[in-house]
Amino acid sequence: MKSIYSKDFKLGVLGGGQLGRMLIQDAIDLDIKVHCLDPTADAPCSNIAHGFSIGNFNDYQTVMDFGKDKDLLTIEIEHVNIQALKELEKNGVKVFPQSRIVELVQDKGAQKLFYQKHGIPTSDFILFENALQLNNELGYDKKVQKLRRGGYDGRGVQVLNGKSDSHKIFDQPSVLEDLVDIEKELAVIVARNEKGEVVSYPVVDMEFNPEANLVEYLFSPAEISSDLEKRARDLAEKLIVQLDMVGLLAVELFLNKEGELLVNEIAPRPHNSGHHTIEANYTSQYAQHLRAILGLPLGSTSVVKPAAMINLLGEAGFQGSVKYEGLEQVLKIPGVYIHLYGKSETKPFRKMGHVTVLGNNQVELKEKAKNIKELIKVKA
Repeated sequence: MKSIYSKDFKLGVLGGGQLGRMLIQDAIDLDIKVHCLDPTADAPCSNIAHGFSIGNFNDYQTVMDFGKDKDLLTIEIEHVNIQALKELEKNGVKVFPQSRIVELVQDKGAQKLFYQKHGIPTSDFILFENALQLNNELGYDKKVQKLRRGGYDGRGVQVLNGKSDSHKIFDQPSVLEDLVDIEKELAVIVARNEKGEVVSYPVVDMEFNPEANLVEYLFSPAEISSDLEKRARDLAEKLIVQLDMVGLLAVELFLNKEGELLVNEIAPRPHNSGHHTIEANYTSQYAQHLRAILGLPLGSTSVVKPAAMINLLGEAGFQGSVKYEGLEQVLKIPGVYIHLYGKSETKPFRKMGHVTVLGNNQVELKEKAKNIKELIKVKA
């Protein structure tokens, strides 16, 4: 790979959404030229990428044509063509995270089998090929069904209340998990470079929107014991090492009522649970991802100041050209940072932006976050 400081060095990103947009904003500081591939002409990256190609990142030939002249390829979404990534790797293009990692993450069943094989704690599960098989095994306890492939942002996941929900079963290959009695939902962002250096970020606490199954609020650092903090970060670091992965990995965890940590899911890219790091930590998750994949020293993950993050989701009942209400009132609040993703169209529960607010303690942050949530409305 040529020097990253060469004027003709090309970093390719499969996907042109908000994660790519925020990655580009950090890449500009390093004078890294970023080229994006996305099927949507007005995707968030379209007007700030050094190069922007319209095309399907699930199509083999499209990804091959896009990647062949790039020095390094990365992703901002997992649902990309794996065979093309494997072929590009054979042809000398560096791909981080590696194609085998992306392939693993595309299949929730394969993820669970990996955890089982490597002693990573996770909820008990059974794999099924179709609805008939699953229905034959379904008892009277609550279970969680997850599609093995294609699920994203809460889609493809549902709770089954035993036999009475037989009619709801997805008729596709899926994972059936025990329903965890959750005390908290936590996340750890961890990074690793080619030299094997590993750093993790302080654990964050997530609160989900019950209707959309999306993160609504995030608080950093999490209100947990120092022992639990260490166990969670050690688990995330162990996982990225066992994966032998280069890049940034988001590890979502359940803390159950017995105090056990269970890995729920992973994402090998910048993640919603790390947005706050732009203002709240010495090194943002986007800068860290670049450092990891470019072979640069990993940055400090220490907290600059406690933070809350509020996802700006499209309001229920509104679809069309986006209109934001309440931005001016929120901008009057000290320590507030608004990030709009450049999406022209809103729809119910679509991620349209986020707000990070800095404060001195969790009580202050929670009060500010609830206030901001009431003030900002994303409508059409």
